[in-house]
Amino acid sequence: MFRNNIVFRKLIHVNACSRVIRKLKRILIYGTCLRDEYPEVLNEFSKDHVPLAVCLEEEHMNMVGFKLATIMNSCKPIEIIVLTVDGSPHCVQLHMMVEECLKLVPGINVKHYVIYKGKTIEIPSKAIKTARYLTKVKKLLEE
Repeated sequence: MFRNNIVFRKLIHVNACSRVIRKLKRILIYGTCLRDEYPEVLNEFSKDHVPLAVCLEEEHMNMVGFKLATIMNSCKPIEIIVLTVDGSPHCVQLHMMVEECLKLVPGINVKHYVIYKGKTIEIPSKAIKTARYLTKVKKLLEE
């Protein structure tokens, strides 16, 4: 799919040593539904990043995570942005998966964003890490 000369493809289909990733050194990993739901936001974030779509309803996060870790190790990106809708249980896994890959291939700047009621909000990595532990979330709610 093309929009504003940007090629949109699935992360799982990209070569692990992709020339375009090695050249740009910046990756945008986004929830596939954004192409239809928020194309203007997706276009904005795609301007200087290689956009790669992921839908964890279609692919298992282990497969996508292994592919991403391989890309991170092979292409040495300097930045990865994760952009999804807020509230999707599958999309929150995407944020968590990227944090796990960062443990395997450290040193890459990772930023997380969600779209909530049409607004783009940056989410700190600490929030992603905390969301994995329901006991921590429970404790925060009780405070």
